[in-house]
Amino acid sequence: MARPSANQLDVYGRARGSSDPAVLREQVIDALGTHYARGDLELDELENRLALVFRTNDPSALRDLVRDLPQALPDEHGASGEAPPPIEPVPARGVQAAIMGGTTRKGSWAVPRYLKVVAIMGGVELDLRQAIIAPGTTEIEVFAIMGGVEIIVPPGVRVETMGMAVMGGFEASAGDATASADQPLIRVSGLAIMAGVEAKHRLPSARAIRKFERAVAKARRAAR
Repeated sequence: MARPSANQLDVYGRARGSSDPAVLREQVIDALGTHYARGDLELDELENRLALVFRTNDPSALRDLVRDLPQALPDEHGASGEAPPPIEPVPARGVQAAIMGGTTRKGSWAVPRYLKVVAIMGGVELDLRQAIIAPGTTEIEVFAIMGGVEIIVPPGVRVETMGMAVMGGFEASAGDATASADQPLIRVSGLAIMAGVEAKHRLPSARAIRKFERAVAKARRAAR
């Protein structure tokens, strides 16, 4: 199996599970690469888990290597094998602001249905890759003056932009146009004056991919 490309590494380990150890092993390797590229694993932890991947043929043990990560690999029936954690209530409204400074929101957090973002001579980063996004439409309204707003969007989410820029930019390079209508929709609107607003995917660097490929090759050699 070919190693995942940059685009594949940015996807949340969503390959269907399998009871065939050889197939499952490759899926687990791909999932570990995904999490390493996202920053869920340090290089030492990645190497330790890859070493264990090649030491077992037990499907349950292989799944355990990714079960504690944000997106566990599904079993052969498409389920993770564990009850999903309860979904946190999603706030109706919220604010993120940066005035002559910087604000970052990332990790596991509940994105409000309506989020007001203000950046005045400052920067706001919203990382939605591990966030809880409610079904339906999530509104992100931006007001930026001489600042910047970066919205990092996970795969499988639709994105619409309805903003206006004056001597600035309002850009969306993210969003899955093939996603079904029941997938979440993030609608970004607002005004950017001498400022930049961007909704995008964050792909792993070429350096991270090379490190991952070397770690896989090292683990394969050690298992022979």
